[in-house]
Amino acid sequence: MHIPDGFLNAGTLAGTAVVSAGGIANAVRVVGKKFGEKQVPLMGILAAFVFAAQMLNFPIMGGTSGHFMGAALCAVLLGPWAAVIVFTLVLMAQCFIFQDGGMLALGANIFNMGIVGGLGSYAIYRLGLKVFGVSLRSKMAMGYIAAWFSVVLAATACALELAISGVSPLGGVLTAMVGVHAIIGLVEGAITVAALVLIRSTRADLLELQETEVCI
Repeated sequence: MHIPDGFLNAGTLAGTAVVSAGGIANAVRVVGKKFGEKQVPLMGILAAFVFAAQMLNFPIMGGTSGHFMGAALCAVLLGPWAAVIVFTLVLMAQCFIFQDGGMLALGANIFNMGIVGGLGSYAIYRLGLKVFGVSLRSKMAMGYIAAWFSVVLAATACALELAISGVSPLGGVLTAMVGVHAIIGLVEGAITVAALVLIRSTRADLLELQETEVCI
């Protein structure tokens, strides 16, 4: 999912960088205007958790592996714009410290995981709560579904960028990326729900933060 340098063409790099920069600017505006004492420390905790969790890979099939992404968890707890900031910080640290993802491709990686993954999963989560209600069962079920979609949506965006850049035909790269990440999404959902259950048992009030104006 972390795209290295040398895979995307100049137009794709520039386009995703511009969109990501705009998304980050709006995220900073929203967070700076609406976040309070509870939300800001939680952003730091989630950034540290996502950073550490993404270092742990689990085997999938045929020698491939995956890792927890965390976009849906961040979005459910703090809203999509906070998720964008969290992923910007995590991806910058991974890029500049561990060379995980290219420097030129940083905008694309932020776009895929932070913007597409974060905003997309939050939209699905909120839509599900509107349809099925805001009971605890609905929140957990939609947390799982949103987490699965966060991975698949990010993988789809990545596949489209690779295809546009001429790395591989769209059909082949889309099938490969989405197929593998659909399986990774099952684990993503399980980890997300486990984290939400743990948070509910220790700090149930944090699950209510996303109901407020902060996350809109």
